[in-house]
Amino acid sequence: MDLKFKRLTEASLQDIISLNNHPDVLRQMPLGSPDFDEVKAKEWIKQKDAQWEQNGYGPWAFFIDHQFAGWGGLQHEDGDADLALVLHPHFWGSGKAIYEEIINRAFTTMGLESITILLPFSRTRIKGVARLGFLEDGEVECDGVRFQRFRLHAPATPERFRS
Repeated sequence: MDLKFKRLTEASLQDIISLNNHPDVLRQMPLGSPDFDEVKAKEWIKQKDAQWEQNGYGPWAFFIDHQFAGWGGLQHEDGDADLALVLHPHFWGSGKAIYEEIINRAFTTMGLESITILLPFSRTRIKGVARLGFLEDGEVECDGVRFQRFRLHAPATPERFRS
């Protein structure tokens, strides 16, 4: 698998619109809605890409074998670097490899002390989050939706993430 992390501005606008409107993807995104059009997409990309300047990190567009697979990475959320991973259903089997690369970058090149994941309370299958080392860390509200927050602390020896 040839995995590339690129800026969201390098992805096709239509690919991003299609992904963020996909019904299977929307079932996993309680803040998403099926009216993500070109105007909303351009503003969304601008806001997501601006996080790189503001925070030193932000979301990427993921390409697998030269095809747009999805978006995600680390987004600033109430002082935390929050992990997001949104993949087209055709690429759902690639999530682990993408996650591992995000974690590697977070704890080595970016030097973060911890990252979070926010999961809606409707998401009941969360044992995998604990297996990855995330610990329960309270709850937060975003745009009127409550989420469970889980936190992963940087390992004492970040070298284990280096390739």
